[in-house]
Amino acid sequence: MKIALLGYGRMGQIIERIALERGHEIILKKSRNDNFDGLEKADVAIDFSVPTAAVENISTCFNLNIPVISGTTGWLEQYSKMVKLCEEKNGAFIYGSNFSLGVNVFFELNDYLSKIMSNFSQYTTSIEEIHHTQKLDAPSGTAITLAETIINNSDYSSWGLNEIQNPEELKITSKRIPEVPGTHIISYTSAIDTIEIKHEAHNREGFALGAVVAAEWLVGKKGVFSMKDVLNLNNL
Repeated sequence: MKIALLGYGRMGQIIERIALERGHEIILKKSRNDNFDGLEKADVAIDFSVPTAAVENISTCFNLNIPVISGTTGWLEQYSKMVKLCEEKNGAFIYGSNFSLGVNVFFELNDYLSKIMSNFSQYTTSIEEIHHTQKLDAPSGTAITLAETIINNSDYSSWGLNEIQNPEELKITSKRIPEVPGTHIISYTSAIDTIEIKHEAHNREGFALGAVVAAEWLVGKKGVFSMKDVLNLNNL
């Protein structure tokens, strides 16, 4: 499989190594100011760039009929626009706030637990996310995905970042600490106890492996998918 890497930072370099280990070929490594020369020869593109570059990267792939995986966060106000373009171009697209296989299992646990806890109004829900200091967006895309699931299953109307006063808002606390790949903790707290579930990444390998697995799965398909499709979690 010929892969174009759109974004060649730390994540892009780990994806490159894992892709090569799995027998694939990297034909384009696009950094911020590089062009798209060679993209048309790719079987699939993997976008781990920056929020300001993601939409152009994804659009260019659709226009060239290249399936694209995007793990870039911070641009989702234009997600519906990208979905529409994908459908117009009969393309193939997977966006994931987190491609880690473990995190996607964690997403399912969060969905299940939040449905149970919706019956217990004495608990207050909160999310804490911790990442490295180079992460540009806050809260993390993973935390937003977790929060949206909880909101869908509860009486919370929205989420709020750090210090919030509105009881209808689900509180997300974001912390930035050097060399932390990513930790997410969901807490249900009452006057008598606390229930927590936690995912802690030990390194970035899981994110990169999941992206490559998703790329392998997407080639030859048409449509807009998610990691639930890749991991066959829709049938649980």
